[in-house]
Parts: sequence; C-alpha cells; structure tokens
Amino acid sequence: MVLQRRDRPRGRGHVGNPAAVVIDTHALIFHAAGGRGLGPKGRAIFTAAERGERIVYVPSAVMWEVGLLARAVRINLHRSVRAFFGDLFSNPAYQPYDLTASQVFDADELRFTRDPFDALIVAAARDLDLALVTRDDVIRASGTVRVVW
Repeated sequence: MVLQRRDRPRGRGHVGNPAAVVIDTHALIFHAAGGRGLGPKGRAIFTAAERGERIVYVPSAVMWEVGLLARAVRINLHRSVRAFFGDLFSNPAYQPYDLTASQVFDADELRFTRDPFDALIVAAARDLDLALVTRDDVIRASGTVRVVW
C-alpha cells in the first residue's frame, strides 16, 4: 500500500522510520544483479526488505533513470522496464514514491550536484526524512541527506 502524501513523514525535525529507506539507482541495479557491488549495510537492507522487514521507497527519478539506462543499453533488465518494476513492486516491501512539485523545487535548490537524477533522488529522501542507500561520494559529502551503504 502506498501512503497518501498527507500520511507520509514530513519536515526536517521528524525522525524518519528506521525500518524504511530510499534507494538510489545504482543500489537498485546492484541488487537486481544479485547484490554484487552493494556495501554490507545496503545488502542487509535489501535482505531485510526481501523478508518483509523493511520498506524500500523507489523514487520516480530512479524508475526514469533505470529506463534511460536500459534504453541506452548500459544495463540489461532481461525484460521491459514496466515488467521489471512490476516484478519489483509485486513485493510490498518495495514502494514507488511519486515525484511532486515540492521535490522538484527542493532538487532545484540543492546545489551540490549538476546531476538532475541525484538531486531528485535526494529530494525524495529529504521529503520522506529517510536515509538514502547510495555509494555516491558527492551525495555523501554534501551532507544533505543521511546515507547508508
């Protein structure tokens, strides 16, 4: 079940659900490829999600970036992007997180990166007040969001 926007945690003073995280594109791709490349904490998060013990939010920007990578033949999903995410979201531990105007404005104000996907993914993690599963050094160094790897 995807929570309605008004039911989601909001605001910097709120401590996000420790059993929930937001994922970056490469973390999802590494998981889908069998986990190689994931850090130990990231691997543990995906293992817990597979057991139904964690919620993993997948920002719309991640879905879009995966689609672009597949179209450019930089990754092989072995099925359509729609089927890939249909399979992923058949597990209720994985939840899509819709892009909002608020996230777009937040991403625009984040000046730590020129990568629009990174900015939108960080904005989603900030919107939910959750840690982001990423190994991206630029995101980590920015201090704009809690990072787990």
